[in-house]
Amino acid sequence: MIDDLLEGNAKFVAGEFLPNEEYYQTIAAKQTPKVLWIGCSDSRVSEHQMTGSKPGTMFVHRNVANIVAFNDVNISAILEYGVVHLKIRDIIVCGHTRCGGIAAIEDGVHENYIADWLCIATGAKEAANRIAKERKLSREEKLAVLTEENVKLQIKHLKSLALIRNMHAKGSLPRIHGWLYRVETGSIEVLVDGRAEGEATSRKGAAARKKPAKKRSSP
Repeated sequence: MIDDLLEGNAKFVAGEFLPNEEYYQTIAAKQTPKVLWIGCSDSRVSEHQMTGSKPGTMFVHRNVANIVAFNDVNISAILEYGVVHLKIRDIIVCGHTRCGGIAAIEDGVHENYIADWLCIATGAKEAANRIAKERKLSREEKLAVLTEENVKLQIKHLKSLALIRNMHAKGSLPRIHGWLYRVETGSIEVLVDGRAEGEATSRKGAAARKKPAKKRSSP
């Protein structure tokens, strides 16, 4: 497999890098990504390939089950560097179908570190349990719901982090998006459209700034 990877790199240099060398030299000098991507480490999920984007487009963080943890210095540093220094305006939390981490959240897992990590998604499991009971869902249907609920929960975690919370107190950026990638079809489903939320926040903020002062009553 290692030989295959090195051969693939040679093909990449000849077929992609050299024909587009001006672009690659530009991003070699400075990175200016437009999106911060928080996704799953699953080997079947490639953010650049599924979106048809080039290197230099996205600043990427991936972990098991695309989780945003309050005590994870890694993701905190990535967020701060991305939104403060790289001035990224859009953050995407992307889950995917057939996720092993989601199945482990549902079924339980005994490995120490994995179990501790997946505890962060407990809120998503509680929501999925409630929905599955109300709708009498099958296991596969429940896993689908759990996948979506986990994306929504991690967005909630993200918005609760001091960095993002303080930025949102001043405006609508960064916009937060929730996506679901379907590994069976290759398509992306938008669960949370940060563009719409950002527009609503901007309108609300503008209205508040334009609100006329109350007239003082005459003595």
